[in-house]
Amino acid sequence: MTRLKLGMVGGGQGAFIGGVHRIAARIDGRFDLVAGAFASDAARAHASAAELGVAPDRSYADFREMAKAEAAREDGIDAVSIVTPNHLHGPIAEAFLAAGIHVICDKPMTATLEQANALIKAAEGSNASFFLTHNYTGYPMIRQARQMVANGDLGDIRIVQAQYLQDWLSEPADPDNKQATWRTDPAQAGGGAIGDIGTHAYNLAGFVTGLKTKVLSATLSSVVAGRSVDDDARVSLQYEGGATGHIWVSQVAIGNENNLTLAVYGAKASLYWEQENPNVLRFTKLGEAPQLITRGSGAAHPAAEAVTRIPAGHPEGYLEAFATLYHEAADAISGSAEAHSAVLGLKDGLEGVKFVDACQRSSTESSSWVTL
Repeated sequence: MTRLKLGMVGGGQGAFIGGVHRIAARIDGRFDLVAGAFASDAARAHASAAELGVAPDRSYADFREMAKAEAAREDGIDAVSIVTPNHLHGPIAEAFLAAGIHVICDKPMTATLEQANALIKAAEGSNASFFLTHNYTGYPMIRQARQMVANGDLGDIRIVQAQYLQDWLSEPADPDNKQATWRTDPAQAGGGAIGDIGTHAYNLAGFVTGLKTKVLSATLSSVVAGRSVDDDARVSLQYEGGATGHIWVSQVAIGNENNLTLAVYGAKASLYWEQENPNVLRFTKLGEAPQLITRGSGAAHPAAEAVTRIPAGHPEGYLEAFATLYHEAADAISGSAEAHSAVLGLKDGLEGVKFVDACQRSSTESSSWVTL
């Protein structure tokens, strides 16, 4: 397979998610990182490029300059990875799509619905594709759960319960903590817990069940005094077809590290999955003992085995799930017959931003029921 040339915007010195994306892009050998605008500060951008082995003439101080220059090169990048704070996702994606360069963007797609709509409009005139990295959709047991729901193993879906609990923002943000400061700044994040981790929970519920939201009611709270964004959110959903959903996300739930769970209850059976033990899916038929389906065991569905890399009993998780999304994006970019329907794009990104917007509107209207 031809290795694709990858650029990156953001993810320089002091960043977290940029390193995750770089590892994910390398795991299956589908991308080579050759260019980047790794920081908004020119000195830090070029220092980051040097540390990452990017040639000086492929290090840029501005993403617009990078898009223009890379599009003009015969050996220009095939795709760009966007790993900046949320408010920059839209403008950066627009610049690279306009240059005919594929975009792989960290979630959420944009910080606001206005930015999302502008990006959708800009993408209409581009021959390049947009990919969204909700990394938890890449776990083998999530692919297993999705296929089991599609196969009717649970019967008609009645209830969906998703929660994503953390405690790392239980105190006022440390001004020296870059990850905390931008995530608690509404101008950069667009929302607090609901945008940062709530979009993951909502996306995962929809990805596995295929259900579409009819209306929702949300209560967003800022528990820590003086905080300008929500750090705890409770959302009730009514899906088309009659199923109900419940989402709780919090970054002030002390005792939780990265506690993302999904439970799906149907007329015949249920599924339960937890991110902190991702290689196991619990399946329970009505009136029977629970069954544990494990990744790599040979008992899993081909949809799960297709994104499994190592034998059963060897933990496979967060980084590999991210790598699955990069692998599938590479298949789609290269026109491979292996291109997978699970790839997330503009439609999924817009759905996530609409979810955040609807939750914010509902919460300001005394948790009234609103449409997306």
